[in-house]
Amino acid sequence: MIQAPEHITSIKPYVPGKPVEELERELGITGSVKLASNENPNPSPLAIKALRKGISDMNRYPDGNCYYLRDALAARLDVGNDELIFGNGSNEIIELAVRTFMGSGDEAVMAHPSFVVYSMVVQAVKGKNIIVPLKDAKHDLDAMASAITDRTRIIFIANPNNPTGTINTAAEMDTFMKRVPDDVLVVVDEAYYEYVSSPEYADSMKYFGQDRDILILRTFSKIYGLSGLRIGYGISKYGIITEMNKVRQPFNVNAPAQRAALAALGDEKHIERSKAINEKGKKLIYKGLKSLGISFVPTEANFIFMTFEKDVAVELYDELLGQGVIIRPIGLRAIRVTIGLARENKRFIEALRGVVDAKGRNFLS
Repeated sequence: MIQAPEHITSIKPYVPGKPVEELERELGITGSVKLASNENPNPSPLAIKALRKGISDMNRYPDGNCYYLRDALAARLDVGNDELIFGNGSNEIIELAVRTFMGSGDEAVMAHPSFVVYSMVVQAVKGKNIIVPLKDAKHDLDAMASAITDRTRIIFIANPNNPTGTINTAAEMDTFMKRVPDDVLVVVDEAYYEYVSSPEYADSMKYFGQDRDILILRTFSKIYGLSGLRIGYGISKYGIITEMNKVRQPFNVNAPAQRAALAALGDEKHIERSKAINEKGKKLIYKGLKSLGISFVPTEANFIFMTFEKDVAVELYDELLGQGVIIRPIGLRAIRVTIGLARENKRFIEALRGVVDAKGRNFLS
């Protein structure tokens, strides 16, 4: 059998959250809840209507340039149509950026823990990942700036960060950007930016307006509730977008995704409702965790990051799985739970309380 090169075989594959259907089939149970993948518990109603209307032309290739969505989004963001790129989720745009601007031996600076796809795609092009640990659960931008060398091509910043839900402030980003050389691309992943309520949150569009080498990533998977359709976008200057389009597949965004995204973009009621559900859920889960004495990081996203003093994350994941609650273990001493509907959040806290009561409070600390 043909052998893949070592830089490919050594990649640790991404493991997605377990689907509800699979868990219920394995355990013979019903009524499970999935709080593992940071999904919006509800899709946009306008997106659903748009999908139903457009189902009859599935025999046609999609618009390779996403014209109508591009036009609407450019007007909303006040950017040029040629300053946008669309992908099969923002994941694909991460890969396009790396394939376009990195080669063997080039370096990318990123935080840990953060979104795991960054390091995977860099390794796939024989690049070198420069890992900078988080400080106080968020990106240590000072240390990341200090990690820049003459081989650095890309810096990844998730703001808010996944899995911790923390943000870097405008003041922190301003200081950081002053230290970044002009020939380094700063990729700011803002998959969860619509959920942010902090007035200190950095406006990355400001740097775009300053003609910096910045690529801002956003998605329709989270606040818009279109995870299953896979569509995201990037904002950058014309020259950067032009080069990335050279490695983009011609029909990378399917027609249903384009229709749904265009409809969801104008569904302000859904966006506001999603934010309200998230804020209420956040408070409910915070209260439950405090009652159990579990440490957590206050979030600016639609998920909550919990930490423990013992290596219990995998065991806790398994225990909750057995009760029909799917969450995400992060390493050995942390878990991440998506904020869902009220009944799902209550189910999580009840299941968590059941585990703690059964094993004793010293199980977690």
